[in-house]
Amino acid sequence: MQEAKKKIILSAIGKAVKRLRGGKSQFMLGAEYDIPSSVLSDLERFVKDPQLTTIFKLAGAFGLSLSEFAGEIEKELPEDFSVNEE
Repeated sequence: MQEAKKKIILSAIGKAVKRLRGGKSQFMLGAEYDIPSSVLSDLERFVKDPQLTTIFKLAGAFGLSLSEFAGEIEKELPEDFSVNEE
């Protein structure tokens, strides 16, 4: 995957996490769902590529299925975004 596309995806994940977290602090969300607050901080600053287990934990933390969480991430992607080479 091109580095530029990876950055777009990381940005979308971080924006979705921050939006869904709402007013809850990174520390509180992390403590409740066994996600280090440093991982949440890295995600929201677009510097960490999350592990699949973290994605599952985040979906659960937000009361979403994995596919619903993926849909929330998709909302943050550019409208014409595709991971496939064109």
